[in-house]
Amino acid sequence: MQREQSRDAGQDQKSGELVAVKVFNTASYLRPREVQVREFEVLRKLNHQNIIKLFAVEEMGGSRQKVLVMEYCASGSLMSVLEGPENAFGLPEDEFLVVLRCVVAGMNHLRENGIVHRDIKPGNIMRLVGEEGQSIYKLTDFGAARELDDDEKFVSVYGTEEYLHPDMYERAVLRKPQQKAFGVAVDLWSIGVTLYHAATGSLPFVPFGGPRRNKEIMYRITTEKPAGAIAGTQRLENGPLEWSYTLPITCQLSMGLQSQLVPILANILEVEQAKCWGFDQFFAETSDILQRVVVHVFSLPQAVVHHVYIHAHNTIAIFLEAVYKQTNVAPQHQEYLFEGHLCVLEPSLSAQHIAHTTASSPLTLFSMVSETPKGLAFRDPALDIPKFVPKVDLQADYNTAKLAEVLSRCSHNITETKMTLSNLSSELMKNRDQVHEDRSIQQIQCCLDKMYLIYKQFKKSRMRPGLGYNEEQIHKLDKVNFSHLAKRLLQVFQEERVQKYQASLVTHGKRMRATWALATAASLASALDSMQELCKEMKVLASDLQDNNRVIEG
Repeated sequence: MQREQSRDAGQDQKSGELVAVKVFNTASYLRPREVQVREFEVLRKLNHQNIIKLFAVEEMGGSRQKVLVMEYCASGSLMSVLEGPENAFGLPEDEFLVVLRCVVAGMNHLRENGIVHRDIKPGNIMRLVGEEGQSIYKLTDFGAARELDDDEKFVSVYGTEEYLHPDMYERAVLRKPQQKAFGVAVDLWSIGVTLYHAATGSLPFVPFGGPRRNKEIMYRITTEKPAGAIAGTQRLENGPLEWSYTLPITCQLSMGLQSQLVPILANILEVEQAKCWGFDQFFAETSDILQRVVVHVFSLPQAVVHHVYIHAHNTIAIFLEAVYKQTNVAPQHQEYLFEGHLCVLEPSLSAQHIAHTTASSPLTLFSMVSETPKGLAFRDPALDIPKFVPKVDLQADYNTAKLAEVLSRCSHNITETKMTLSNLSSELMKNRDQVHEDRSIQQIQCCLDKMYLIYKQFKKSRMRPGLGYNEEQIHKLDKVNFSHLAKRLLQVFQEERVQKYQASLVTHGKRMRATWALATAASLASALDSMQELCKEMKVLASDLQDNNRVIEG
């Protein structure tokens, strides 16, 4: 099912530029000739910025074996990006949108040329850094690709286990005989798994012990998945299957983008081909997301920044309704400030009249109804204690321990915030002193430093073929220590940080209610001033009328 070949970097003898050279192994040349030349022919037919370029097909030495000379992407693959600790819980929103745009554009070019890829996965999406530092992602590895129209079928099996359509998985992985033919929808399933992986940092379908160790349950999860579910897991051995209809709370994407993305995932991760979307609808729905503009809204009632995705041609009334869905602040109760000034949004006008916002310069939303702040949602830390598999598995242990580097980065952010607080005005001196006296940050940092040392050791061990007896015992002890440190860290977080965060929300709520009361009082004062002015005008008018009456009577 997997094709064995190697990719190496070389240098173009004429231009001196680095190129990628794909060399096939001996088994590849035992395949029928039409299969061998298929990748060359497919790549020659394609020409798109989001598809890897083929420069030449050359022969190696006396063996006359074919090699592909292709565009070189120095930044690795999307998989290598996702393996970075900073992306352990998925890509940041801006980078995810770049991936979505590039994959959709590349797949659209494939379908325009009647090509089915059959092995879409993060490892086959290469990353190139553009001249202005922006990411450009390109589809690669067309060894399994072939020409196939929308209404055609194929029976040969290619692909990578975790990203395979269930029908192909049944035959290729479970080796069960079946006579099913496959269509272009197999690429849509693989795209769905890939996008979920990019959005969350994890695979959507995970049996106990992992996809490669529990293949029968893996197949059950993908085939028994209810309509609308986008993920399924089995947390306990022989335990029940649990379904998710939303992205996990650890996902870095905003709720605004998640609300647009989840329906797409639900409809392409559909095992029944009759219910699964076709490419036309997939392209239409993803293009709808990519054509929207983002309005950044900081909601004071929630103390949270929201991303509101709307079309420029929408009315402001549609924007206000979208804000309501994310904040529960009704349109008639929404008031906005932008850069310190009152911002009046007329519902009948086009959304183009909304000021250009950024994450650092958002619209600030007030609610004209006094509400208790809700704050950020977070999981119970007890549910997130890292769990190692009992057996020594260097790759799995490394992946679990990677959490230490993620948390270490968060800790550095906390330290930077602490330094920022120390530079604030005298009004915040009290807060600064409280942060300075807070020992929980030091306790968390101490746990993280020890966890990070274990993580670095696991990272080294992962590159080795195996461990000696003594090293293996030390490795097992490190796993136990890592789990104890994680429990201690999360206990401190729960008992110290969460309580203080909730207390700060209460304080914020009191300030909001005081602000609302002042705003109400200011409105009453303004109304009183208006009434006083009206009284003066009425008195002048009455005097004029009296004078007028005297003239008439005279």
